[in-house]
Amino acid sequence: MRIKGSSQPLLAVATIAVILGGCVSSAAIVPPAREAQSHHPVRSHIPAPTPHDHADARRPASTPPVDPGFRRPPAGLDERIGALWTAFPGKAGIAVQRIDGEWTLSRRGDDLFPQQSVSKLWVTLSVLDAVDRGRLRMDQPVQITPNDLTLFYQPLAARVRAQGSVTMTVRELIEMAITGSDNSANDSLLRTVGGPESVRAFIANKGLGAIRFGPGERLLQSRIAGVSWQQNMSVGRNFEAARSALPMDVRREAMNRYLADPMDGASPLATVRALTRLARGNLLSPESTQYILSVMERTKSGPQRLKAGFPAGWRFGHKTGTGQNFGGFTAGYNDIGIGTAPDGTRYAFAVYLGQTTSPIPDRMALMQAVSRTTAEYHGR
Repeated sequence: MRIKGSSQPLLAVATIAVILGGCVSSAAIVPPAREAQSHHPVRSHIPAPTPHDHADARRPASTPPVDPGFRRPPAGLDERIGALWTAFPGKAGIAVQRIDGEWTLSRRGDDLFPQQSVSKLWVTLSVLDAVDRGRLRMDQPVQITPNDLTLFYQPLAARVRAQGSVTMTVRELIEMAITGSDNSANDSLLRTVGGPESVRAFIANKGLGAIRFGPGERLLQSRIAGVSWQQNMSVGRNFEAARSALPMDVRREAMNRYLADPMDGASPLATVRALTRLARGNLLSPESTQYILSVMERTKSGPQRLKAGFPAGWRFGHKTGTGQNFGGFTAGYNDIGIGTAPDGTRYAFAVYLGQTTSPIPDRMALMQAVSRTTAEYHGR
């Protein structure tokens, strides 16, 4: 799901600390007090030295030295990311992994956060896996009727209602679901690949770990709001009207239940590990891997999130996610993706804001600070 937010210009780098320092409280839902910092140690895989290593150390090197940033993050990067995380109000999860290396750093890396439209990526990957195995074709036609429409951001819905039905290829639906975060395009792909169970099977079979997949956009958003889905809610603002008609305590209970145990939850660490495997070509065929990475680089949503923090010369392919608001409280404001430095070195990023009342510019400023800081330390 994508809900459009503020597009006002962001503050300069020098003021990020001020931006992230203020904490806004919610009158409707009070976020739980910040737990003790979940400071995950830097993950590395460096074998213990052997006697032969000591002997080899006295010999002239026969190969060029390994990039010092390959095995461990540059000195100071973990502390800088930690400071950004500490200063942000609300529950935030951050993970960064060097794809062409051996290290990962994180804060709240193992906690589950609401994904929202981030989960569209797993739908597309399961579709591409089905293509690789010959179950689906990229040019396979898919018919979308008014009964297939969902809610919130779905530009496809206007075409369907105007024409009665629309037929699109799998490739066209992927483009709309990833680059435009169209909910009806995504649910059409989900239906075509075999429903939520097929996506969950892909996640399990590939061993992606702490990544859940919900029941599809309509049921997910209905349960978060505390309403029972009716297909007429896909028209206009009927869903919003039904949601507003509920007693506040019903909505609050539904929202709190979702935040406590998100049915579409994912951990930052599982997310960057999955992105790393994708980038390395360990999830899909070479053709499908190259295709989805190029689609992610054409993403239009969230231009002021992680993407805006990279300096000139960097490339970034990503998928955003934004949850429902309730009393100024947002359940899920996210961005995940793969950043590529000018020298070709790649990093996987996941920033999940699970519970926050912070203004949208402050949320985007945190994300930009994470990507900007990582780029700043690259090569040190």
